[in-house]
Amino acid sequence: MTIAENAVEPLAAEAPPRPGYPRPDRDRSGRWLSLNGSWRFTADDGAPTSVTVPFAWETAASGVQRTWLERAVYSRVVTAPAEWAGRRVVLCFGAVHHRATVALDGVEIGSHVGGHSSFEFDVTDLLFPGRPAELTVDVEAPADKREIPHGKQRSIPRDDYDGVSFTPTSGIWQSVWLEARGRTYVADVSLRGDSLTGFDIAGELAGDAPDAARVVARLEGRETVLSVQGGRFTGRLALDAPQLWSPESPHLYAVELSVGEGEEADHLTVTGGLRRIETRGEALYLNGERFYLRGVLDQGYWPETGLTAPDDEALVADLELARELGFSLVRKHLKFEEPRWLDYADRIGMLVWAEPPCPSRFSPAAAAGFEAQLPDLVRRDGNHPSIAIWGLYNEEWGLDWDIPGSPERAAAAAHAYDILRSLDDTRPIVENSGWAHVKTDLVDWHYYDENPRSWAENVAALAEGARETFPVPLQPDLRVDKPLYGSTSFPRSGVPVLNSEYGAGFTSLERAWHVRWQTQEIRRHDRFAGYIYTELTDIEHEMAGLLDTHRRRKDWGGLNPADAFAPTTLVVDIVPAHAGADIPVPAGPLTVDVHVSHTGKTPITGTLHAAWGASGSRGLPSAVADSREVRATPFQLTEAVSLRVPAPGGPARLQLWLVADGRVLARTFVDAAVVEEPNRRGV
Repeated sequence: MTIAENAVEPLAAEAPPRPGYPRPDRDRSGRWLSLNGSWRFTADDGAPTSVTVPFAWETAASGVQRTWLERAVYSRVVTAPAEWAGRRVVLCFGAVHHRATVALDGVEIGSHVGGHSSFEFDVTDLLFPGRPAELTVDVEAPADKREIPHGKQRSIPRDDYDGVSFTPTSGIWQSVWLEARGRTYVADVSLRGDSLTGFDIAGELAGDAPDAARVVARLEGRETVLSVQGGRFTGRLALDAPQLWSPESPHLYAVELSVGEGEEADHLTVTGGLRRIETRGEALYLNGERFYLRGVLDQGYWPETGLTAPDDEALVADLELARELGFSLVRKHLKFEEPRWLDYADRIGMLVWAEPPCPSRFSPAAAAGFEAQLPDLVRRDGNHPSIAIWGLYNEEWGLDWDIPGSPERAAAAAHAYDILRSLDDTRPIVENSGWAHVKTDLVDWHYYDENPRSWAENVAALAEGARETFPVPLQPDLRVDKPLYGSTSFPRSGVPVLNSEYGAGFTSLERAWHVRWQTQEIRRHDRFAGYIYTELTDIEHEMAGLLDTHRRRKDWGGLNPADAFAPTTLVVDIVPAHAGADIPVPAGPLTVDVHVSHTGKTPITGTLHAAWGASGSRGLPSAVADSREVRATPFQLTEAVSLRVPAPGGPARLQLWLVADGRVLARTFVDAAVVEEPNRRGV
């Protein structure tokens, strides 16, 4: 008997969770079968139960909700449809943390190590269409994760960064499915449109006759026979009237690939876009035009389902939320996000900074494990035009916070850069986000500061090059100055400089206040190529999100974050005092100096307006107190424009806005109220 009597069959009447085809960017949805749903689950230390795939066993959605379980076996009956007879059958896994050993009817078919990368097995010789078999997945998920890539999963023993870590994600946490493919099929494909005139295509074949197959690519009605040698195919797909991919016009092409002919042929549709990301001196360029990066950090957690989105709608809704809040890029933090999310980013024109999870302790084995993910990352996600930047290490996690003091650790960061560059030379790479750069295409910095004056002064010093360090609290009792550069030989100019983490404030009102003032100080300095605000949503104990963990709006104190994160913004020459009381109530007329920071493609001419409104008001006043004409050139902060308003007579909100071509293009405000000194009576 080959099938366990107690194996769990999914209920036919119930749709599986996460039912969407997992790889819309490599579409084989004509012949596939989801294996999501109820599986038998046997923990290493307990009685058997059931688990709902694809949710990690720590989550409520899985039905298990066990933390610090280190091993379990998944099992279920699988049956490939009878109509797949004559085709090759492939078993696909989105992601399993951390080591998975897979068997059919007790015969091991393979294993995989790496909690974020996708993998697959050709099971044609073991899984016969129409005949059921028992599939088992034996998973090991060490509690001690320090030397394995795990990102923000909590570890025991604890990580150095335990204070910003969350509930672990173990077991199967992305979709599992079967696909029917041709007798010889496309196992991997790279589609690059950086020439802006067509696609360079390459890939690998597998199956019956990979060395002798005929591969045809069809694009916009034109067929191209690709060259095949040694099981690999290559070719060039030219376009007569190419349409470029950009955030404003996210045009995607569909390339249909066929391998062989007749009933045994393989068919695959791959999507891609024509776009080029590059650095020129200290600026970023997209398709030959300079662009400014307005990003948000997104860690991709949900309250009941962890790293796995509860449904397909929730997965892509976060991209729409980021766009509504004014962002043009999402930094997906320490996580291989699902291909469905990346496909949606491609379709709506949202740029992506993609990065793998880090270990947290340095050793040769930890560095090797980190680097082992990189080919999988590029193979799976490299075709997505939305991915504009590759990240690697984050804040020297996995390098013991010590690139400057350790040549060995610095070499590990540089080596990771070299590996990723050899895999993909079409995107900028950041080898160690936030601190101590030794080999990078972007100098990015992470800086958190609750004091608006020191924030403004230090940001200015970083922009001018007068300062190369900034204070970082590594532990409650350990505060150090971390450097931008990890070696004296790294060039101090000629490489784009940008922020990739910032934000401050304990309450949602304070955070909104810092959004307004901290973002304007970054925009004040033309040297910077952009910023990434931290972060989109709250996660467990981390309450830094613009939205709460359920994606609900917070109290932004009358601020629309999209105003602060807009392509065109206003920069006010004020150092604010407190949230709700930027300045004392003026006793007489007030003069405010305002600049315009504009990152559009063409210059704009408009009118700056100023007028008092009620405290906390959102709407613009009907009566304008003062107006001035202004012309803004892209990527050049304007000279100060002085606006003079009368005394408000009491607490009030000074609204400032720019009108161009009949619409409000930028706006901000200054709150005038009683500025109280902190109460120290109880000290």
